[in-house]
Amino acid sequence: MTHEAPDTTTSVQKVSFFGKLRSWFLTGLLVTAPVLLTVYITWLVVDVLDSQVINLLPSSWRDFSILSVPLFGQIPGFGLLIGVAIITLIGAIAAGFLGRWIIKLGEKILNKMPVVRSIYSAFKQILETVLASQSDAFRDVVLVQYPREGLWVIGFVTGVTKGEVQDSIPETTVNVFIPTTPNPTSGFLLFCPKEELVYLKMSVEQALKLVVSGGIVTPETLPKKA
Repeated sequence: MTHEAPDTTTSVQKVSFFGKLRSWFLTGLLVTAPVLLTVYITWLVVDVLDSQVINLLPSSWRDFSILSVPLFGQIPGFGLLIGVAIITLIGAIAAGFLGRWIIKLGEKILNKMPVVRSIYSAFKQILETVLASQSDAFRDVVLVQYPREGLWVIGFVTGVTKGEVQDSIPETTVNVFIPTTPNPTSGFLLFCPKEELVYLKMSVEQALKLVVSGGIVTPETLPKKA
């Protein structure tokens, strides 16, 4: 008496079909999630800036309209454009003699305030370092053995160690910022000998994607120079 093998075609087809559905869903999620998050965050930033700029404008300006459509509060991003224009205007004024004199006067006043003085000085130094064209901050991506030998993390070189810190270390070191996952704005500051760092060819943007994604988004390997 012979026994026929059970027909598994239907079950295989069902598994394959649901597997495809799962694959399509994950693919769609990977495609749409970054776009939707980017649009959502951008919309929030624009909305917040619009509301803040509008509150600073005189009430008579808020009713200004073209073709019966109020510009402020109705057209998204219009307040942001006004804010950018105001900041640019301040920059143009600050570049002149009168602007520099006003800035120096304001800094003298701020430097006489105990708590405000420290906050202003810290933010000013950070912005000057990051925005300066000659600055090397966050231009090099490196690998660092941290928190122990044999374990490697992504780091960003923020400059050469100077001042009392360098004077207290027997060897020349560089400042390396180690970001955390998935929030790269927090992290650790290490003072590392340059010869112990492995410099990578990937850009800062690619390295940030790698950190934020927890290693899921890996940049392509760049060809080695001949």
